[in-house]
Amino acid sequence: MSADGRAGEDTVAALGEFGLIRKMVADRAQPATTLLGPGDDAALVAAPDGRVVATTDVLVSGVHFRLDWSSPEQIGRKAVAVNLADLAAMGAVPTSALVGLACPGDTPVSLLTGLTEGMWAEASRARAGLVGGDVVRADQLVVSVTALGDLGGRPPVTRSGARPGDILAVCGRLGWAAAGLAVLGRGFRSPVGVVNAQRAPEPPYAAGPAAATAGATAMIDVSDGLLADLGHLAEASGVGLDVRTDRLRVDQKLVDVGSALGADPLHWVLTGGEDHALAATFPSFADLPEGWEQIGTVLLPDTGVTVDGSPYERGGGWEHWR
Repeated sequence: MSADGRAGEDTVAALGEFGLIRKMVADRAQPATTLLGPGDDAALVAAPDGRVVATTDVLVSGVHFRLDWSSPEQIGRKAVAVNLADLAAMGAVPTSALVGLACPGDTPVSLLTGLTEGMWAEASRARAGLVGGDVVRADQLVVSVTALGDLGGRPPVTRSGARPGDILAVCGRLGWAAAGLAVLGRGFRSPVGVVNAQRAPEPPYAAGPAAATAGATAMIDVSDGLLADLGHLAEASGVGLDVRTDRLRVDQKLVDVGSALGADPLHWVLTGGEDHALAATFPSFADLPEGWEQIGTVLLPDTGVTVDGSPYERGGGWEHWR
């Protein structure tokens, strides 16, 4: 019997480490930045800028995903997306990713090939390559991705550059993944669009470099919730940030789900994580790139993050071990 209860299916232990690796990398196209891909002791990736932006995330079964909620392909997409979104938040263009995979020996091969399909698909969406990694035995499924990006000659956009008088803007969906989590937590599987936002986010990768080109002064990936992540940006920059709710987009789908579940959709937008939208500050005279929408302003130091001029009393946002 395999790890997910399917009798008679090929397992990782039966296929073996190197057989699994061959299955994961065979007949895959790589972008031009991949000079040497999987198959050697290490990969070789072009760095036209002369600098490399690097990030890593670890996804653990039962913490970051559930196999009864998400397909292997969706988990694979999510594992890559959460990393590439961090590159975009620095103003970088993703170039490549390396994958560390740990799982029990009785894991079905089909689960891992599905996971791989999702990872390749998401990397391809960002025009990046999967250039290598490692597979090991473990007691549960764990996926670790390290992603690399290129700045194209631009300075990195950090969290520490916001200044009073700047405008605050976002690009991408907010609140959808939180709504999807609420739906799944109630035992439902629809509406599919909302649920899929939780299963596999769709970060606006191109919006990060576009913001950098437009003069963004600070930027962050919204992974733990808008207000929580804006708190990190405000602290790093030594400024206050005020979010105006009349400028936030609360999609009708979220309103419908909130009505059905007795929940406030605005709370999802303000505090829900895992959408991997981007939030950035721009000089007041800047023309916002396509897809970016102003949601607030940067204030004088020591005012924290406020909503419509006041502290948000309902809390929210994600932090491990809390």
